[in-house]
Amino acid sequence: MRSTVAAYCLLASLIAVGSAAAADCPGNPGALGTSRTIAVDPNEHHLLGSFQYRESLPLNDREVVITFDDGPLPPYSNRILDILASECVKATFFMVGRMAHSYPQLVKRTHADGHTLANHSQNHPFTFHKMSVDHAAQEIEDGFASIRAALGDPNGVSRFFRIPGLLRQEAVEDYLTSKGYMTWSVDFMADDWTRISANEVVRRALMRLEARGKGILLLHDIKPATALGLPTLLRELKARGFKVVHVVQASPEHPKTATLPEQWRVVRTARDDNGIWPYVPIGPGMPEPVLETPSVNNFGIIDFAGNYEHPGPRGDKLRAGDRDIPLPPISLWPHSARLVGISSAEVMPAPDASYFRYSRVWKQRAPGARIARKPGKKGVKDSATASTATHTSAPKVTSAPKVTTRSVRSTNAPPRPPRPTGHQIQLPKQPTAGLLQQIGLR
Repeated sequence: MRSTVAAYCLLASLIAVGSAAAADCPGNPGALGTSRTIAVDPNEHHLLGSFQYRESLPLNDREVVITFDDGPLPPYSNRILDILASECVKATFFMVGRMAHSYPQLVKRTHADGHTLANHSQNHPFTFHKMSVDHAAQEIEDGFASIRAALGDPNGVSRFFRIPGLLRQEAVEDYLTSKGYMTWSVDFMADDWTRISANEVVRRALMRLEARGKGILLLHDIKPATALGLPTLLRELKARGFKVVHVVQASPEHPKTATLPEQWRVVRTARDDNGIWPYVPIGPGMPEPVLETPSVNNFGIIDFAGNYEHPGPRGDKLRAGDRDIPLPPISLWPHSARLVGISSAEVMPAPDASYFRYSRVWKQRAPGARIARKPGKKGVKDSATASTATHTSAPKVTSAPKVTTRSVRSTNAPPRPPRPTGHQIQLPKQPTAGLLQQIGLR
């Protein structure tokens, strides 16, 4: 009991210190700020995020952890870092290794601003749910190596990892756990990777945060809509009484935050209902027994070896003159089995309709490629029809069959490299002058 009270007192003191620091944001006394910082040990809690796992971060009510995926990418990541700095908000950035290699200055700035650096794989393949463990391990380790090399400080990158697309599989999670990495999922999303406006990104984020009350928010720092909507989102969080929590890896500089096991445990409540797919309780209120089922003895079967016994008295036989023989009064199922109701109450979560698009693998068309139209449709003529309509009087000439030769690969040639698989990051188009002006970069 004393340890429990001490732990809660420690948490309360951390919250009070964090709130005071948030009020001292230079240049912006009304900033949202960072309420507190918690240090977690990846070796103690391996899988986080109620969207997929049984544990999430030990947050209090109306606390949110902001995370960004897929970056860094200018000019959007620059703008997001500017907005976070103006509001004194700290976040966690799950970076892609090849993006960090391309923009090392952004990696260094993110770390210098006090944010947490984490790994989101080397190339962001959309096949983590079906690739081999060796392939996944290469993506994971290469991602950590690229981010650490871009930063120039191996100790500046946390051991946090988020699977691209949240396309998990147990074998990959077991590998991450064996290496001491903490696998992050999410508690709710804003769907900013889809083609929605900045206002819609803010609306969905706030709606789901209000419904859940606290949790890990997923955003993407490579999306223009996120850069446009982030100032409004932070203002709304402050107006609605939400507080931002910064998460770091436990170290000598950041001792592990004292928590209780039940603070990590995900508890499904009515607040998880998003109005479309509610959590449906099963089990409570079912009578005991639920129903009675027939036994094999009702059918005159005494064993399964082929022996059969009539249910009536032995030796009874029907005679030619027997009519209207009364049947003895018996119950419907004299030999019955009892099925007992479920003892403990459980809930079965159902997905949000918008989540289905997140796990979908899109088939991309090569740049400049055009889809061939089928002949015969209204207003569409194929080349053969158009040629016949134009040159109806020209005699038909049969050309010789075209002979093509295919190059034969030498047996001594080195093996071809494997084809790239999976969905790569869909980077936004080059920003226009109007967009740059909107997000405040021109």
